[in-house]
Amino acid sequence: MTSVLSAVAWPYANGPRHIGHVAGFGVPSDVFSRYMRMAGHDVLMVSGTDEHGTPILVEADRQGVTARELADRYNRVIVEDLHALGLSYDLFTRTTTRNHYAVAQEMFRTLHRNGYMVERTTKGAISPSTGRTLPDRFIEGTCPICGYDGARGDQCDNCGNQLDPVDLRNPRSRINGERPEFVETQHFFLDLPALADALGAWLQDRAATGTWRPNVIRFSMNLLEDVRPRAMTRDIDWGIPVPLPGWEDNPAKRLYVWFDAVIGYLSASIEWARRGGDPDAWRRWWNDPTARSYYFMGKDNITFHSQIWPAQLLGYNGQGARGGTPGKYGVLQLPTEVVSSEFLTMEGGKFSSSRGVVIYVRDMLARYQPDALRYFIAVAGPENHDTDFTWAEFRRRTNDELVSTWGNLVNRTANLIHTNVGSIPEPGPLTDADHEVLGAVRGAFAPVGELIGSHRQKQAVTEAMRAAGEANRYLSDQAPWKLRTSDPERMRTVLHVAAQAVSDCNRLLAPFLPHSSQQVHEALGGTGVFQPMPRIDEVDDLDGGPGYPVITGDYRDQPPWGSTPVVPGTPVGRPSPIFRKLDESVVAEELQRLQDRASQ
Repeated sequence: MTSVLSAVAWPYANGPRHIGHVAGFGVPSDVFSRYMRMAGHDVLMVSGTDEHGTPILVEADRQGVTARELADRYNRVIVEDLHALGLSYDLFTRTTTRNHYAVAQEMFRTLHRNGYMVERTTKGAISPSTGRTLPDRFIEGTCPICGYDGARGDQCDNCGNQLDPVDLRNPRSRINGERPEFVETQHFFLDLPALADALGAWLQDRAATGTWRPNVIRFSMNLLEDVRPRAMTRDIDWGIPVPLPGWEDNPAKRLYVWFDAVIGYLSASIEWARRGGDPDAWRRWWNDPTARSYYFMGKDNITFHSQIWPAQLLGYNGQGARGGTPGKYGVLQLPTEVVSSEFLTMEGGKFSSSRGVVIYVRDMLARYQPDALRYFIAVAGPENHDTDFTWAEFRRRTNDELVSTWGNLVNRTANLIHTNVGSIPEPGPLTDADHEVLGAVRGAFAPVGELIGSHRQKQAVTEAMRAAGEANRYLSDQAPWKLRTSDPERMRTVLHVAAQAVSDCNRLLAPFLPHSSQQVHEALGGTGVFQPMPRIDEVDDLDGGPGYPVITGDYRDQPPWGSTPVVPGTPVGRPSPIFRKLDESVVAEELQRLQDRASQ
């Protein structure tokens, strides 16, 4: 059994999340985590809402509330949406907990003590109309390196180079379009050049494994070509205080939101352990060199997970050019893999909440089954390249694949057993056709598991559905409904084999379709929990702060990954449809909703 950390990107709490977000971080991480648990590994899946930084302040001002009130509101919305989607977090928390503050400050102090946080005078961008600091990502302009007009103040997405806002030509605020002012200010910088050799060696080692997605490793290696110190504090009054004398009482200096957000993976693990009554339990995933860790996100966050976070860990461990010693958390393990998805577009355009080009998770789940969305993301999501969500394709995938292939197989099998026998029958002698279909379905466990484990979920779910297709063909070819009077023993054998094939296919599909897998389990007479689901708990802050909701759950009772014999004599009742077929009118209705939202 291996300790496996599923470190899932932290959704930003300045608004509800749309389906493009969960296509990048949510569903892929849950499919992987559920499979790993079924395969017998010790999984810790953590995340939370990211709640600091200027965008929170900007949105709070727009709505006339405090930053904390805004964060509280959207933290709850996001918790409820991710819970409804069935994401099996061991702990989904938030960055405004006192536990997180303490962990982030410990990381900063140790980096500073080891010499990797360097104080420098720099120029910061200020909004002339508000006097408020503009974060790097809120400034756009022309890239001084490649000439791309639309580069951000921290990075050019066209050429991939790291930038400073002052370097941009014709800089402008993304908030109101005004030209920012640049004023001198003191900040702490993470000394990336002093960590570059160690970072490069780590990336070379990761590249040698051949397991990272090619786009991720190429982008990450390119980051080494222009390594420069990066500011890790900000002129802002919303965030974690800088834990040094002369700084910690300054109300206008805070840790950079991206410095503290990635530390959330560690702080959430520590909070989970503390809440479980074993405060050191997190160390199995963070201090053990044999543990594995997988970080799930969209491609716009690669920089922070393959450069900034590993650099913070190396500096904390004292493994850079300046040396040093680890802090109280000991030597922390770097990511095994950064699993980055591309972008999901919508009806040919980029998701944009401001322009109304958006489908919020909450709205989607109010009208459609969560497993229908999960299936679409798995089979047609942005795994290796940008993909487009269209309502026509969503309807087609739901009707032609979930309903007609998988749902129809389950319903036919359960109904035939209920009508003709009443329980799973004992089999008679098996024919070549019986052995063939059972072998095809059982033989899918190894490749589907290997594909999920290597983050090729499109191929994995396609293989699982192919197995369901084989079972469907078997049932049609054998036509047990014709055998009731002519050969009842053969009918019972065919129904037994069909029940076994459905049971096995249900396990193959369970990581992708956890909600419906429970229904399939029950349709074949199963009792108890088949796929453990998350729950929302209202908790107190461990260190005296305000309470908040968390997603958590007990996922220890997992069905094993592999075929388990069905039990003859298990009663099978009359089944109900597992999936809802979508009417043709759905496409026009949803496109009209989109048009109405865009015109508001």
